[in-house]
Amino acid sequence: MRSWRGLQEVPRDWGRSVVTIGVFDGVHRGHQAILRTAVERARTRGLPVVVVTFDPHPDAVVRGGEPPAVLTPEPRKAELLAEYGADALCVLPFTTDLSRLSAEDFVRRVLAEGLGAAAVVVGEDFRFGHKAAGNVETLRRLGEKYDFTAEGLELVAGGDTVSSTRIRACLEAGDVEGARLELGRPHRVEGVVVHGAARGRELLGFPTANLDCPFGTAVPADGVYAGRMLLSGAEEGAESAWPAAISVGTNPTFEGAERTVEGYALDRDDLALYDRRMAIEFTHRIRGQRRFDSVDELVEAMARDVDTARELASES
Repeated sequence: MRSWRGLQEVPRDWGRSVVTIGVFDGVHRGHQAILRTAVERARTRGLPVVVVTFDPHPDAVVRGGEPPAVLTPEPRKAELLAEYGADALCVLPFTTDLSRLSAEDFVRRVLAEGLGAAAVVVGEDFRFGHKAAGNVETLRRLGEKYDFTAEGLELVAGGDTVSSTRIRACLEAGDVEGARLELGRPHRVEGVVVHGAARGRELLGFPTANLDCPFGTAVPADGVYAGRMLLSGAEEGAESAWPAAISVGTNPTFEGAERTVEGYALDRDDLALYDRRMAIEFTHRIRGQRRFDSVDELVEAMARDVDTARELASES
């Protein structure tokens, strides 16, 4: 998939395309439905599909403050968009100037002049232009002027409305199963494996990989989970994924203060993971975070958690 940051990187001879626009955080089942429609329209016309998205999140510029927690970092989002049929990704730096463009200026500069839109497919609640003045009906009207068709689709999968906001709410509640249903796959966090307190290996008997997640990552609520650990960019053919028991929290038994994400690859104590990029996927919640009165009680609980994670992995 081709990737451009800003319209200035789009080749001048790019030609016409079918365009879809949105933040696409999560690339969830609703987004996937929009992408399927865009691909259908594009293949019928013999045109490529271009996804337009924004960085940073528009809320950070328009409303100020911290943007919503990130479900899919940009590299992962690009992978998923390509998987669902996008031919090109155009990331528009979302600036104050961009936020102040009128709806028509946005259409003219981005869709007509920038990407040669022949068709535009968006969610039915899509808003654009200064103060979100434009909607799907505006897009249809301007499409008549700038020679493209426009359609707005419900963000629905299996009869249910899907949204990134709902997925974040699931994760905040520790409901990774609910998030998985709406995403169509397990929620994933990514980062670099860093050195921690080494208690897992030296004291508890369960060596864990401590994942340094970027600030703003949507991490599930504190607790213990089952899932998978996956190396990013592993050599082709190399072992790179393992079923895992995962701990999220502050290690209250040891009076911890820093929130961590740690994964234990089931029945493995021979993995060299420090300084490597890794992803952790969450498939099931096992229990909430607890403070134990002794290390022995914690080790017993961890053994039970690992047994549960092993059983869940065998059922997958």
